Amino acid sequence: MIIIPAIDIRQGKSVRLKQGKLEEETVYSNDPVFLAKLWQAKGAERLHIVNLDGAFNCINNNKEIIKQICSEVNIPVEVGGGIRDIAKVHEIFDLGATYVVLGTVAIYNPEVIRKSIEEYGSDKIIIAIDAKEGKIAIDGWKDVTAIGVLELLDNLYKIGIKEVIYTDISRDGMFTGPDLAGISQINEFCEQKLRLIASGGIKTVQDIITLKQYKNVIATIVGSALYTTDFQLESAIKDIQHD
Repeated sequence: MIIIPAIDIRQGKSVRLKQGKLEEETVYSNDPVFLAKLWQAKGAERLHIVNLDGAFNCINNNKEIIKQICSEVNIPVEVGGGIRDIAKVHEIFDLGATYVVLGTVAIYNPEVIRKSIEEYGSDKIIIAIDAKEGKIAIDGWKDVTAIGVLELLDNLYKIGIKEVIYTDISRDGMFTGPDLAGISQINEFCEQKLRLIASGGIKTVQDIITLKQYKNVIATIVGSALYTTDFQLESAIKDIQHD
């Protein structure tokens, strides 16, 4: 189990949204590159970067910031947000990303996933499964589909995906703890099939220790909690290593 700090970038700044809503934005830093280096210095083994401008189809796509982050840290970087065709997949890898995170295309155009796996291998492509009440949310979480989480997981497994990020968007940025019911259900499905990264709602290190009971959960993404007194990254990393 590892802790992956999240850096969400919008208009060149590091921000956090509550439940993915732009009107619920908090700016944490004008320098996302500094934050990336800070989390690495505090022991992070991997970073999760989201280009919110890409996710919400805005003009500013933050490419130079993402490129700088990838070049100035020496830990793996996964990048997502608005990557909806193979050209964008190429672009993100060219910026230096270790992994590309795809989301909406899993619904609209799964052929992009197939082509990405063919070109880069299944270990380099991660799918973000964002859900509300068990149904898949897409397009920067603006729309909720009728497609169930397990249905999508089954399709992804057949395509060849090996790793997924699961986020209950109702918990994202809300400090309500992870969606243990949903994660438990997904963990059962993932048995011998998929690696699971849990995201959304993390408040304390105890939340992460609780997630360790699910053997297919290999990591958790932590966002807003990084900026509170309830969560200290260095201490949390030590605590989960010794638990």
